[in-house]
Amino acid sequence: MLDIKITKTTEPKQKPAADQPLGFGKIFTDHMFIMNYTEGQGWHDPRIVPFQNISLSPAAMVYHYGQEMFEGLKAYKSENDEVYLFRPDMNAKRTNVTNDRLCIPNIPEEDFVQAVKAVVDIDRDWIPTAPGTSLYVRPFIIATDEFLGVAPSHTYMFMIILAPSGAYYSSGLAPVGIWIEDEYVRAVRGGMGFAKTGGNYAASLIGQVKAHNEDYSQVLWLDGVERKYIEEVGSMNIFFKIDGKVVTPALNGSILPGITRNSTIQLCKSWGYDVEERKISVDELVEAQKNGKLEEVFGTGTAAVISPVGKLRYVDDVMLINNGEIGELSQKLYDTMTGIQYGKLDDPFGWRVSV
Repeated sequence: MLDIKITKTTEPKQKPAADQPLGFGKIFTDHMFIMNYTEGQGWHDPRIVPFQNISLSPAAMVYHYGQEMFEGLKAYKSENDEVYLFRPDMNAKRTNVTNDRLCIPNIPEEDFVQAVKAVVDIDRDWIPTAPGTSLYVRPFIIATDEFLGVAPSHTYMFMIILAPSGAYYSSGLAPVGIWIEDEYVRAVRGGMGFAKTGGNYAASLIGQVKAHNEDYSQVLWLDGVERKYIEEVGSMNIFFKIDGKVVTPALNGSILPGITRNSTIQLCKSWGYDVEERKISVDELVEAQKNGKLEEVFGTGTAAVISPVGKLRYVDDVMLINNGEIGELSQKLYDTMTGIQYGKLDDPFGWRVSV
């Protein structure tokens, strides 16, 4: 168990008003968690301090070689002022999967969860309570050696910052338009596509700009080899309801193993749906749409939870999904997932964790 030293701020910030639009990831709370790693000593000096800038050498390796990782989860406040996390153990496990790929030292899972709980507890008064709002939790690790050489760092910082946030998409649950990218690729098997690291997101920016210029909200990426198999959206995993079955791309090493993805699969199976994790080509999607069998499309992720898709574009094909309206399954998944997260529904899976 970590011995976390706590230094509370003497200059608390003004909290957002109850009716203030929060956006996503723009406002930060009073405190942050920091823990250092030194080779030969391990992780040490866990502490909660006032939210502040950090000072690093311009030669810090994170700036030059991208050795860093991050996670994302949320804290929720129930109607009874209880505070919950959603499956933080899964974030802890995924942290170490990413760490292994990037040669970053593992953090014991119980230490990760303890650190998240501790900093959320300190700033629990920052958790918004308006419908659809939550406290976004961003743990991350950066390489800090002062060295211009391509090698794993010997020192690191693990930090957690918190941001009271509204809906990830300003449109809320309104179905979004998705641009299927046919020029660039995001990741390939054997690379870092399965890891949660900034390089994957930097690689996705050019497609995102293209999509936004054409009035689409997000990019759906194809595989990097044959460029015909569906992989994932820039910030979400993707699901299709085709002729009554729920289909999602199989995890193949270039797709992030999303926690909301895993939860969606478990929920759908518990409701009796046939769920297929497999290769799915863009040609199959186009054909299913033409035959009237593509019933729903939705993304899943921590930030948006469930994001229904109303329109898909691929080259010259623009596919309207469910008349551009949210589907029955998408709505049920959103209502159930958020109901569990906010403590409004029973949690038969044991996903909700009290702070």
